Amino acid sequence: MHTHGLIEVVCGSMFSGKTDELIRRLVRATIAKQKVQVFKPSIDIRYAVEKVASHTGSTFDAIPITKANDILEKIAADTTVVGLDEAQFFDSEIVNVAHILSERGIRVIVAGLDMDFRGEPFGSMPELMAKAEEVLKLHAICMVCGDDASRTQRLVNGKPARYDEPVVIVGASEMYEARCRLHHEVPR
Repeated sequence: MHTHGLIEVVCGSMFSGKTDELIRRLVRATIAKQKVQVFKPSIDIRYAVEKVASHTGSTFDAIPITKANDILEKIAADTTVVGLDEAQFFDSEIVNVAHILSERGIRVIVAGLDMDFRGEPFGSMPELMAKAEEVLKLHAICMVCGDDASRTQRLVNGKPARYDEPVVIVGASEMYEARCRLHHEVPR
């Protein structure tokens, strides 16, 4: 049980278990009889519209939103824990929203990609990580060599996506795989 607000960030590449870890923390809060609300960007409809879902099949009810500030309007008065999944897709106001919630005494658990497919910082995640009380960086398994993977490789027709491709394309294993630094490729 927490006695004051804080921000926790769970980050890493795709397939590293970020959403599974978010759900694990949310389930523990629920078992502790804490009031939990979860939000996700409305752009993420890969598995379910009103659930956060991991690649392994774990789910937790969630409210899809289009703008980060919408969260403040949807928070129940008795909420003590807020989960935010795929935080890299929220607009930049997500940092301020997380701060406001933590100032209200709410535990804010954020999950998201720390880097885009180019290997560059993704959205507001770097700022959220800097302002968080706790940051957990998870690793996947490199699909080329089996070592720890910290990067997300986007594939187009089985080949690495070029640097000038759009940054945001929502997908799963059909177009992304985890890679280590050595095997992550981004042709220019």
